[in-house]
Amino acid sequence: MSIVTMKRLRLIALQSDREAIFNGLQRLGCVQVDESTPEPGDPLFETLRRPDASALSAARERLELGGQALELLKRYSGEKSGGLTPRPEVSAGQFFDDEAYARTEETARQLRALQQELTALTAEQAKLQNQRAALQPWLELDVPLDTASTQAVSALFGSIPAAGSLDELAEALGQAGQLCALTPAGKDAGLQYLFLLCHKSVEGEVMEVLQRWGFTRTVFRDLTGTAGDNDLRLQKALKENDAKAQALTEQIAGAGDQAQALKLFTDRARQEVRREEAKSRLWDTGESFFLSGWFPAEDEGRVKALLDSFPYAWEVTDPTEEEYPQVPVKLKNGKLTSPMSMVTEMYSLPAYGSVDPNPLMAPFFILFYGMMMADMGYGIVMMLVSILSIKLLKPKGPTVRHMMPLLGLCGVSTFIWGALTGGFFGDLLPQMAMLIDPNTTFTQMPALFSPLDDAVPVLIGSLILGVCQIFVGMAVSMYRKIKQGEVMAALCGEGAWYLVFVLAGVAAAGVISVNTALIAILILLVLTQGYGKKGLVGKLVGIGGSLYNNITGYFSDILSYSRLMALMLAGAVVAQVFNQLGAMTGNVVAFFIIAMIGNALNFALNVLGCYVHDMRLQCLEFFGRFYEDGGRAFQPLDISTQYVDIVNQ
Repeated sequence: MSIVTMKRLRLIALQSDREAIFNGLQRLGCVQVDESTPEPGDPLFETLRRPDASALSAARERLELGGQALELLKRYSGEKSGGLTPRPEVSAGQFFDDEAYARTEETARQLRALQQELTALTAEQAKLQNQRAALQPWLELDVPLDTASTQAVSALFGSIPAAGSLDELAEALGQAGQLCALTPAGKDAGLQYLFLLCHKSVEGEVMEVLQRWGFTRTVFRDLTGTAGDNDLRLQKALKENDAKAQALTEQIAGAGDQAQALKLFTDRARQEVRREEAKSRLWDTGESFFLSGWFPAEDEGRVKALLDSFPYAWEVTDPTEEEYPQVPVKLKNGKLTSPMSMVTEMYSLPAYGSVDPNPLMAPFFILFYGMMMADMGYGIVMMLVSILSIKLLKPKGPTVRHMMPLLGLCGVSTFIWGALTGGFFGDLLPQMAMLIDPNTTFTQMPALFSPLDDAVPVLIGSLILGVCQIFVGMAVSMYRKIKQGEVMAALCGEGAWYLVFVLAGVAAAGVISVNTALIAILILLVLTQGYGKKGLVGKLVGIGGSLYNNITGYFSDILSYSRLMALMLAGAVVAQVFNQLGAMTGNVVAFFIIAMIGNALNFALNVLGCYVHDMRLQCLEFFGRFYEDGGRAFQPLDISTQYVDIVNQ
């Protein structure tokens, strides 16, 4: 239960061995390859350069290719994601089968080609449909659309606003000259379409009339025959395209049996990307390469066993204190404390060389969460969800892997607190019993105390628990200071305030008088809170500042734990309100439905709300006492899959 000790690795090896070394390192999964920045004037780096990035680009392209193929199959083959289906297991031999990898890549490329063809057909369909829509107003016109003007006669296709009258337009054109003929074509919501023939001799007068009527000329490019002929041609083309698209869709759907192979391919490509990204941090000369990285000290034997099979020059060193900010952090915890990594990682990892907060936080986090939920029914649901998720889904991601066990542990605490307060989906059982038999004596669950009837004792208990956690944080802070040689700072800081709390508690218990306790506290604070300040004025200012900061700080922090009582009370009240609403129906079935819906809403709200408030207590009130954050997560080059699990690596 600590921060894992890290070793720095510096390695120089032959370029010809690079692939084998990196494949081995990835299977080991315990070495993080870091960027190495050359020092100015360092002769070691004068001839070095970054590796060619083409392999990384190719690996990313294959990963994208696999993702596109899977998305295509999901869309057209109806493949289900299988939310409660565990990931299939494959052997290392299957996963790293190069022939199968190449075959599946070809399948993925064929699927992408089909998708591109289908996309082109879709675009063509849209184009043909737009052409059909443009021809609709002209379908009644039995005139070829490629009718052209002659030396003597002008042929015009066009439109005028729908508000205009074609009869009045025809009359106006007749006044301009008798040598023209107007033929209506069709009409839509905004325009009227027409075809006009006129003699060249009156074309000028005719155009003046048309301009006054808002005439817009229409030009049909690459269309021959009437609008009806072209519409039939477009309908035929649309049917042919529909058939092609259907055939392509069926061809894509027919590749649904390749889904598992494509998932394997995508996971394999993901490993290539990770490996090539690690290689991009190297320096090389063309004949050799330089690697800088970190690995846990406990894995030194495994790393050395791998590298011993290659000609190399390497160096393993312990990080210096100046290097601590660059050292990656890996936490090593047991089954009870490792789920706390979810909280720690959401906040910030501890700095290397500091304290792992998980073992210190775990008992309080689980205890507080259960206290705020405090319902046996909710606890059972949480435990069942946790167990089923772990057994069926076998979560692998860092967040989910920690979240499900944490949910189960908090479920146990919730059940215990529910047993103490007599909560089982609120007061569901007593309400149901009274609904079935109004004369029943079962009017409440057996309980040690009730959050509704004993709110003040629950509040006091919440504050006492808060004091206990703050005391633990103060003790850790003292330990760190003493370990760093700051003994007097620890005694005059947290040590003095420990005594303040003890004296206050003893006085509250009546062991000594309040006046005696106050005098002792004042003398203690005057003697200790000026530590480290120079001069009388400095010590006085230090005492005043320390008193203000610590009194307000401790008071506000302890008071913040009142949320334990508040959420316990709120959850119990909401559950009882929904149960009473259901009981008002007088029907057992209606009662059960309303009560379960209300409790489901209450449960969903409290699962998240209690987590947020519990996390706030840890991150602010507890961590603020001793925690040094800013750690950089340890991210080794390993095999991390999304779709399959590898066995016998």
